[in-house]
Amino acid sequence: MVQSRPGPAPGVSFKTIGNKTIALKDLQGKVVLLTFWASNCPSCLKEIADFKSLYQDYHQEGLEIIAIAMYYDRPNIVVDTSKAYQIPYDIVLDLDMNLATAFGDVSLTPTTFLLNPKGEIVFQTTGTFDLKAMQKRIESMQ
Repeated sequence: MVQSRPGPAPGVSFKTIGNKTIALKDLQGKVVLLTFWASNCPSCLKEIADFKSLYQDYHQEGLEIIAIAMYYDRPNIVVDTSKAYQIPYDIVLDLDMNLATAFGDVSLTPTTFLLNPKGEIVFQTTGTFDLKAMQKRIESMQ
């Protein structure tokens, strides 16, 4: 599913596995890429390379990436996966499903949301995203 017109992102906060708290509203002014993923999802694991590439190319210009592990993913496995894949961006656990619920009852992985600097969801997709198309979207908002 692709979102065609911008809509406000939910006013949620995240606690990362590194124990950092991030309020989504505090990221306004930046382009934000959120992905709901699971450590047992082959497409999610394949997509990590694309997220790392985007992070490397655009983080200096303000892109923030937050990977939200699904409620059923065991925290120790998420941490191990983040180390094994050397994930440089923030990873969050959604143990009580509050985040999945806030973003429209996300149940399939990967599900990715792109937020513009105003904090609006401008793109949403379930399944792997197209890297070149995502690069163009990000560049158009910077």
